[in-house]
Amino acid sequence: MKKHFNNSIYSLLKFLIIFGGTILFVSNPAFANELLNGLPALNVNTNGDKTEYSLPLQILILMGALTILPSLVLGMTSFTRIIIVMSILRQALGTQQTPPNQVLIAISLFLTFFIMSPTLTKIYNEAATPYMNNEVSAEEAIDKASKGMKNFMVKNTRKTDLLMFSDLAGIDKKFENYEEIPFRVVLPAFMTSELKTAFQIGFLIFLPFLVIDMVISSILMSLGMMMLSPMLISLPFKLLLFVLVDGWAMTVGSLVSTFSAGG
Repeated sequence: MKKHFNNSIYSLLKFLIIFGGTILFVSNPAFANELLNGLPALNVNTNGDKTEYSLPLQILILMGALTILPSLVLGMTSFTRIIIVMSILRQALGTQQTPPNQVLIAISLFLTFFIMSPTLTKIYNEAATPYMNNEVSAEEAIDKASKGMKNFMVKNTRKTDLLMFSDLAGIDKKFENYEEIPFRVVLPAFMTSELKTAFQIGFLIFLPFLVIDMVISSILMSLGMMMLSPMLISLPFKLLLFVLVDGWAMTVGSLVSTFSAGG
């Protein structure tokens, strides 16, 4: 039983490593094959429908996957939008380092797992499980997993950003569905769209706190209290307003509702 459990964990880890290590080569598989076949110790042997990777190649993929894993979390999930909005919210409240960065990152990670749960579950059921059961090859599993991630990113990317990067890449044809859009277009378009959306949400969150600062500053000036910091006086009022309207629940709920789950 323990041996079977260890084999399952190893197979899942191997799938994640191969997916993370090869995602960068999806846009140009011909270059990847030429590069790997040119190195004797990194050969890919194809026996019929089964592809076997040499041990040095597996180690290389492992090292590459570990280095690009943070970039995948930042660039292919909802993490970027959430952490930017949370940072702007903290700045709008004027609480300096409260909540601390570690807390904001933890909140952003857990919300990311919550938002990405349908997509990750679909990838696990359609790609990881068949691969661990030796029902599909690594290439087929990677292809299914990449389609699931691409579906999520395209659904949460503005069409204008997709068109802009398509033009920059020199692609003139119109895409019939998301599967035809290459990763080299989807990834930068998704990141650009996420940044724009995050700053739009942050602007809307900042407005009510800015009004409170302006009102408090005007009152202090009319009373002649020029030496008293308006930020010091407005902070308790902003915290009171944020607590009364249940600001954390509203912010988190609004953030989650802005995402379209991949299906």
